[in-house]
Amino acid sequence: MTKMMRLKKDVKEKRELVNITIDRFLPRKDEYPKIIHKAMRYTLFAGGKRIRPYLTITTYQLFGHMDKKILPVAAAIELIHTYSLIHDDLPDIDNDDLRRGKPACHKEFGEDIATLAGDALIIEAFKILLTVDAKPKVKIDLIKEFAEITGDTGLLAGQIVDIESEGKNVSPETLDYIHMNKTAKLITTAVRFGAILAEASEDDIERITEYGKTLGMLFQIGDDILDVVGSEEKMGKKTGLDAQRGKATYPKIYGIEKAKEKAHELQIKAQDIISYYGPKAEFLKKICIYIATREF
Repeated sequence: MTKMMRLKKDVKEKRELVNITIDRFLPRKDEYPKIIHKAMRYTLFAGGKRIRPYLTITTYQLFGHMDKKILPVAAAIELIHTYSLIHDDLPDIDNDDLRRGKPACHKEFGEDIATLAGDALIIEAFKILLTVDAKPKVKIDLIKEFAEITGDTGLLAGQIVDIESEGKNVSPETLDYIHMNKTAKLITTAVRFGAILAEASEDDIERITEYGKTLGMLFQIGDDILDVVGSEEKMGKKTGLDAQRGKATYPKIYGIEKAKEKAHELQIKAQDIISYYGPKAEFLKKICIYIATREF
């Protein structure tokens, strides 16, 4: 079995663990009021690579921990990611009709229910973090950081500036701000939380943070590129929409070839950072290639 095959097998196994954990924490779809619980589960279980929770679990294991107390943290991160997808797809934001190969949440349940489903996932994510088996100070630090990166200085900030930048010629600095906050911060948090719960050293957490930022930017630039050259069938959503809306993207500002060059540079940088840990970081190194070469 090749290294990439081992990675894909590991991703699949951890995705199943995360799905089981999410299912255990969420209200059942037939629990009253049924429509909100169906909507919450709809996009969550419509597919998805579970890359962010995978990074959380694998970083935790990098520092020698093989127990399952990391799973609620990984699940909480996936809930926040899915909430952001539901809200991004809404007509007043990105107006996407497809997500993960199925009608977007608002197309299935209506804009009102989709909005509330996203809100409910945020709340559930914080409730899940409260269950984490960790020292009180560690748990408080996790929740505080989680609020910061998902709020108006993190994910929301990226979404806001992304909306405000539509149809405008933005600076490279503004583009980086959008990408860092809208995408890279949650990926950075995914690896940071794995390291923090593993009680890694400050030096290790700093190194892992830089790895996460680099990987997060790589992921978003990859999305930008796929919107230009990707297959709608493989991606499970419409392509070419960024250009139609005048979105601030790397291909728009730098051109497609320069965007590809930047993605390659980030891939090499992320691999170099995580190579510090040698063979035990094999999957975290290979995930850089997986993200850089994905077609969906």
